[in-house]
Amino acid sequence: MCANKFNLRDKVAVITGGSRGIGRAIALGFAEHGADVVVASRKLPDLEKVAQEIRGRGRRSLAIAAHMAKKEDIENLIAQTVKEFGRIDILVNNAATNPVFGPLMDLSEEAWDKVMELGLRGYFLCSKAAAKVMIEGGKGGNIINMATDGAFRAGPGMGAYCVSKAGVVMLTKVLAVELGQYSIRVNAIAPGLVKTRFSTAIWSSPEMMDMVTRSLPMKRIAEADEIVGAAIFLASGASSYVTGSTISVDGGSMA
Repeated sequence: MCANKFNLRDKVAVITGGSRGIGRAIALGFAEHGADVVVASRKLPDLEKVAQEIRGRGRRSLAIAAHMAKKEDIENLIAQTVKEFGRIDILVNNAATNPVFGPLMDLSEEAWDKVMELGLRGYFLCSKAAAKVMIEGGKGGNIINMATDGAFRAGPGMGAYCVSKAGVVMLTKVLAVELGQYSIRVNAIAPGLVKTRFSTAIWSSPEMMDMVTRSLPMKRIAEADEIVGAAIFLASGASSYVTGSTISVDGGSMA
């Protein structure tokens, strides 16, 4: 009985930033739990590899090249998903960028805008488009936003990224309040440092890794697969009365 609560059988999920790292791990995890999965990011060849892995798990998949800072790409992503599968049950906003590392006072307006356009405005636009489909379908749905522990504590050299993720946490709360009447739940996941290509500059440096791991109760950083369980919980019936929440998956960094 309890295991059935985590079943995503025949659900249709859209995952942005789905070509690698956390997005890829969640896409494969959803497929293993029965979902059909649409993966989106800028580079189609990388997406096609993930789509093939999903099909290898017996589920349907669609790879769509889309830049989450571009409204027309988001609209096409949602339209193509509906055309192929007829509905959207789950949206995972995972795409993000952090093009620079250093003090906010040295950050250009262009770099600031790039972070906000993809990591906050893009989440808003994608949520808005997917929620419209969910509302019209009349069966509710789930939106999961990827935040970070940096949404609650400033990370040195990552100011714009932290600010964008703090915005994601509040976006999650506002959407949960506004969309609850349509049985659409909206939650967020706040990982700590995860070993992905996105964070290579940190985990590839022995000095920085020593500084990070010494501060963590578990004395190590996460692997992408360790974020998947929280995503499956939030996407499934196991969390049927959870909305507006942010789940920390951070090895105790916020303890």
